[in-house]
Amino acid sequence: MAGERVYGASLAAGRISRAEAEPAACLLELGLLHPDPADTQWLVPTNPGQVVSQLMRGIESELSAVRRRAGLVASMAERFAAPTPGVAAANETLRVLEGRPRINRAIDEATAVCTTEMRAMQPSGIRSERDLSNALPRALHMRSNGVRMLSLYTHVARHGQGLQSYLEQLQGSVEVRTLDEVVERLLIFDRTVAFVPASADRSVALEVRAPAMVEFLVTVFDRFWHLAVPLGNPLPTGGGVDGISRREHVIAALLADGHTDAVIAERLGINVRTCRHHIRRLSEALGCATRAQLGVRIAQAGLDRPPR
Repeated sequence: MAGERVYGASLAAGRISRAEAEPAACLLELGLLHPDPADTQWLVPTNPGQVVSQLMRGIESELSAVRRRAGLVASMAERFAAPTPGVAAANETLRVLEGRPRINRAIDEATAVCTTEMRAMQPSGIRSERDLSNALPRALHMRSNGVRMLSLYTHVARHGQGLQSYLEQLQGSVEVRTLDEVVERLLIFDRTVAFVPASADRSVALEVRAPAMVEFLVTVFDRFWHLAVPLGNPLPTGGGVDGISRREHVIAALLADGHTDAVIAERLGINVRTCRHHIRRLSEALGCATRAQLGVRIAQAGLDRPPR
């Protein structure tokens, strides 16, 4: 393909003329090539990891926007719903589930009829043995039905002994991969129904059955799955700068995006104290005395983008 040839040539030479790159205009559109500040008649290649990172941030923004719109639609639907609470119309495509008992009943119903595949995104770091024990009967039921189960966790979850015991009881019927961070909790059954939180404490959830929306959520999950590390594989190490670990590099990128310590801790599945410990180490490694200095040094060191 012209795009592969042009991009390969630009990587080999460090830059490529606009005339040579003309057959592959898509590289500029995707951000894989950008003008050379010293001479705009030349184009230089962009690190592919940066492009992927930008695309994933765009996907997260789209997902957040979908959730906000879904919440508004669900709120209006509840206001004009039939007077009998909890009764869903046969053609209902979006339902607000309030209270954990009601949420769990809906998930149990989806589990009971699941026949092909289940996708789960678990963002909360190490899952408690109690939560895993509660989830085990559902997983065993799906295993008996031959359901393929895919689960995404943060890297921190690898340190939980409960997860290892849980997987041993399922005898390899669940495929697990991990990432530095994942988005909110997400469950998808058979590409037919999905569940996403609708409140910060997860006491309210949305049951989504609109085919287009469910397929969108499947696409989001699959893109994260493609980037994740299988549980049996070792994690990548190093942050690209001497004295800075990969996790500290991830935290630096999130700080550069303006996130607070609490938000960073939640996204990485760690507690706030651990997060602040990493920030202190990051400040020491970069020789910073203040948060303002830290922001400048993060950008100067090229740590304002997630590691590849």
